[in-house]
Amino acid sequence: MIVAENLAKRFGGVQAVSRVSFTAPDGSITALLGPNGAGKTTTLRMISTLVAPTHGTARVDGLDVGRDALAVRARIGLLSDARGLYGRLTARENVAYYGALRGLAPAAIEASLARLAGVLELTALLDRRTDGFSQGERMKVAIARALVHDPPNVILDEPGNGLDVMTTRNLRDVIRRLRDAGKCVLFSSHVMQEVSALCDQIVIVAKGEVAAHGTAGELLEASGCTNLEDAFVRLSGEAPEP
Repeated sequence: MIVAENLAKRFGGVQAVSRVSFTAPDGSITALLGPNGAGKTTTLRMISTLVAPTHGTARVDGLDVGRDALAVRARIGLLSDARGLYGRLTARENVAYYGALRGLAPAAIEASLARLAGVLELTALLDRRTDGFSQGERMKVAIARALVHDPPNVILDEPGNGLDVMTTRNLRDVIRRLRDAGKCVLFSSHVMQEVSALCDQIVIVAKGEVAAHGTAGELLEASGCTNLEDAFVRLSGEAPEP
């Protein structure tokens, strides 16, 4: 479970996040939705211990991201907006390297690789260098790297960016399987189709603050709209009230 409490972050004179609070429960997919510059990525980075909050805190399975950063990192799998694969390494080597950093034994890494290769359709790619991989292929390796240690909490920052239709469908299946396995899944997106197809609850962030949260049905009711895109525009303050 991930809990954010009044998270805020200032970079110099820029208030990137003002006060963001929400709970992402286990066995559920929580979407962080917002326009560009709303503070989604900064919020995820604070939860992932990559950026220290200016104010407020977040807890991952009860562990404070500030006081217990190392323990928090052991309990999350992060797909950041910068995929950062090592091009001269094979897909197998990229994932194994991160498994070793997580403290996994070689046998455990191989077992995890075998499982993930099947789920992500990576088998044919494992022993190829990642330099020259397509966007979708790189995404698969980055997801395998994030999941190699079988974390109970998974954080995905814009996972569908640049993916074709079939790869996007496969990614959605993977995310659903993570939820069905009881994991807490938190992801950011600005693609309404992706959000409506996946999420159990939605947190709309606008101008660094939570503008609305709830299920898709609850947001439609609160906005008086008949589709999620219109509801998002209205609740995020991008359109005037009727």
